[in-house]
Amino acid sequence: MPRMHANSGAHERSRWKTWIRACIAVFLCTASSGAYSQAHDVTLQVNVVTSSAKRRAHNIPPPSVAWLVPLAGDPAAISTSAPRTYRMVQKNKQFVPHLMVVPLGSFVEFPNEDPFFHNVFSLYNGKRFDLGLYETGSARGVRFDREGVSYIFCNIHPEMGAVILALSTPYYAISRDGNIAIPNVPPGRYALNVWTEGATAESLSAAKRQIIVSDAGATLGAIDLVVAPSPVTHHANKYGESYPPAAADDSSTSPY
Repeated sequence: MPRMHANSGAHERSRWKTWIRACIAVFLCTASSGAYSQAHDVTLQVNVVTSSAKRRAHNIPPPSVAWLVPLAGDPAAISTSAPRTYRMVQKNKQFVPHLMVVPLGSFVEFPNEDPFFHNVFSLYNGKRFDLGLYETGSARGVRFDREGVSYIFCNIHPEMGAVILALSTPYYAISRDGNIAIPNVPPGRYALNVWTEGATAESLSAAKRQIIVSDAGATLGAIDLVVAPSPVTHHANKYGESYPPAAADDSSTSPY
């Protein structure tokens, strides 16, 4: 009899443990589902204008990026973006895509698919690097472990330029015709940042603000960004000097 009583008690404790685990699993699933269901879009419109008379600078506005950084102490601050590996291809003397947003810490490869040499570099305020000369069919890359905007160039071809934004927040979106919708943003307090190529430092600073996202999301209205000549179209080589005049046989396989 004592043996049977002990076995019965052990069985009962096992049933209780199983029931408790099931309850915890249901609670976590429900909490996760509830948190996700409360996430909504944050929408805004970015107008790219000239400094004179606030006129539109482009018939078709260039891509803009908006991102939200959870403020200190806010529950949404626990969300992070996982680093990944991305590719920005060099093809037909262009970087494809021209604009890329990556989670902070991501690795970006720059494969050379042109029949001549390239030399990818960046010397601006974001990630500073110089990948050196490398030939067709090869690839080199760099880890973007510094948050911010990096302008990407080729030291051989001045017409080549691109932009990579490394962000530590998962709450961002790229515009379509000036309209931006940042998806799945939980309620909370955030710092809003907006960027477009060539925007002046003054207008980027003026666009920053603190916002509150409610259970219904947030509609932020229109934001004007004043543009100047873009660093992508007006830049020096990696030595800070002007590019030499293009040779007539620039499409050759020469690295110079």
